[in-house]
Amino acid sequence: MIVGEAAPDGQTGLMAHPCDHALAASVATEAGAMLVEIRERMFNAGAGTWEVRDTGDMEAHRLIMNRLSEARPGDAILSEEGRDDHGRLSAERVWIVDPLDGTREYSEPGRSDWAVHVALVEGGIPTAGAVALPAVGQTLCTDPEPSLPAASGGRPRMVVSRSRPPAAAIIVAQALDAELMTLGSAGAKAMAVVLGMADIYAHSGGQYEWDNCAPVAVARAAGLHASRCDGSDLEYNFADPWLPDVLICRREFAADSLEALRKVIEGEA
Repeated sequence: MIVGEAAPDGQTGLMAHPCDHALAASVATEAGAMLVEIRERMFNAGAGTWEVRDTGDMEAHRLIMNRLSEARPGDAILSEEGRDDHGRLSAERVWIVDPLDGTREYSEPGRSDWAVHVALVEGGIPTAGAVALPAVGQTLCTDPEPSLPAASGGRPRMVVSRSRPPAAAIIVAQALDAELMTLGSAGAKAMAVVLGMADIYAHSGGQYEWDNCAPVAVARAAGLHASRCDGSDLEYNFADPWLPDVLICRREFAADSLEALRKVIEGEA
C-alpha cells in the first residue's frame, strides 16, 4: 500500500497495486458473463422469476468468492450474499462485493440495468474497483479509469429509482431544476453518470456498503464527486455495513447539490 498526499473527496492518497485493478475488472466481468448465461438458459427452460434471481445471485457469489480467495488468499471479503466474518475489521485489505446488484431487473427478461460490483478497500477507502454491466457487455474500472464525457449542457439530468425516488433525489432535482430519468440498480445509476447519460445520482433512505463501494471507486477514478449527502467522506468496512446515503455527480453540480441537501438536513436537526 502506498500512502500519498490527500486526494479529492476524502480519499487519502491510498493506491492499490495495478494487479488489484485488473483483478477487480476480470472477476466482475467473469461473474457478469456467467449471470447473462444463467438468465438466458433458465428462462429458456421455463424457470420462474425467483428461481432465476436466486440462482444467479448465489452462483455469482460463489464465483467471486472463489476467484478472490484464490488470487488474494490473505485478503478479507465482505459479500452481500456471504456470511459476515468480523475478522475483516482488523484486515488491512478487504474486498467488498455485490454479486448481483439489481436482482429485480435481472429477473426481468430483456432488462440491462443491473450490475456486478467488486471493490478493494484499504484503510476504509476504496482503492480499486470495477462495476460490470453484463447485459450491455461493459465493465468500468478504476484503472484504466473511465473517460468522462463532456457536459451535455442544458438542464442537469438526475437518475432515480424506477419506483419512488428517494428524498435526496427530489431535493436536489427541485433545487437544480433537474430532469429525472429512471434506472434500476445502484450500480447502473452510478455508471449512468460515469458514462455521461446522467449528471447526478443522489440516494437517501439507506444502502449497504456493497451497494455503492465499487461504484464510488469507479466514479472517483472518472473524476466525479462522491460523498455522503452531507458532504462527509464515504468510508467502508464497518461492523455494521449500513450506509445511509450517497451523492455521485459531476463536479460542476456538487456544490449546489450539497447546499440544497444541507439546508434540508439543518432544517431537520
